[in-house]
Amino acid sequence: MPGPIRLGIIGASPTVGWAHRSHLPAIVASPEFELTGVCTTRKETAEEAARQYGAKMAFDDYHKMLAHPDIDAVAVVLRVPAHFQITKDALNAGKHVFTEWPLGKDTAEAKELADLARAKGVKGVVGLQARANPAILHMKELVEEGYVGEIISCNMKLMRGGVLERVSGRTWQRDITLGANTLTIATGHSIDALRFVVGDFSQVSSVITTQVDQWWESDTQKMVDVTSPDNILISGVLANGAVASAHVGSVPWAGTGYTMEIYGRTGTLVATSEDSPQLGEVRLQGAQNGDNLEDIDIPPRYTDVLEGMPQGAPFNVGQLYYRFGQGILGQAIEKNGQPYPDFDTAVELHQFIDALRQSAKDGNSTRVATA
Repeated sequence: MPGPIRLGIIGASPTVGWAHRSHLPAIVASPEFELTGVCTTRKETAEEAARQYGAKMAFDDYHKMLAHPDIDAVAVVLRVPAHFQITKDALNAGKHVFTEWPLGKDTAEAKELADLARAKGVKGVVGLQARANPAILHMKELVEEGYVGEIISCNMKLMRGGVLERVSGRTWQRDITLGANTLTIATGHSIDALRFVVGDFSQVSSVITTQVDQWWESDTQKMVDVTSPDNILISGVLANGAVASAHVGSVPWAGTGYTMEIYGRTGTLVATSEDSPQLGEVRLQGAQNGDNLEDIDIPPRYTDVLEGMPQGAPFNVGQLYYRFGQGILGQAIEKNGQPYPDFDTAVELHQFIDALRQSAKDGNSTRVATA
């Protein structure tokens, strides 16, 4: 494939949403890609996105984007219920696809997309950006090199504020059947980072609850019922025998952010962030054969993006785009094995979340399935 990879972004609002916050600024700062097309549901917003970010073409129908011969790959950056059909159409059009997490609203959708990507021979990456965070990558490397020795126990916590009210444009997430909630998104991203670093669970027990069963819709001035969970408690045993626990919650006020702690026979590692590890910078600390944690510098080899990549939400998205691009071009990345989380990775995470649901439903420990 000569020249940069020609990318089209579906869901490229120039003013709101995840593409506006991360994908659009990230791709502009990624020389491996050319922002060839942007697509929204309205021509005027698509044209504005093209103007702001320098895209060559603007579309208000994603089918036309997928049919265009100058598009090599697409990013699907929309609400979760739309992921499946648009990703399926993109794969059938022979495009490489970057779909945000969750890949589908359930495991069946994710499995169908993973099978289709394999059958079409195209690359599919899912937006689990914590796996491209330099600190998380280095933490995984340290564990594999024996920094903590045999892992005895580990825990993870993510507490995010703001559960009591939302504007009407975001209250759709209150419906558990639509697949975008604290269990699938906040827990999905943060528990995936833990599994990436220490390995998968062999069995889990969980509590999944909706502590706040109504939200205040601030622009319509009314209360709306909520079925989506907002607090998830996890405990279990890893495949390597270590015990693990996690608590992910959406709380009314002053959420304290993210912590992942790994305790082994010879050392301890602690990762902290103000928010989920996929969203921003992570601080890494460690101690070996002692009780004093010290900051651990992150080797520059884990930073793939150029200095012009904006910090914050675009950074780890840009990191993942680089790795996706290398995969499309057939270039290996010899850093922690698999260069990026593909659709099979997404299926495994969907299955893990299924195990959490089953445990919460039955009140028993559940074995973790594998893809």
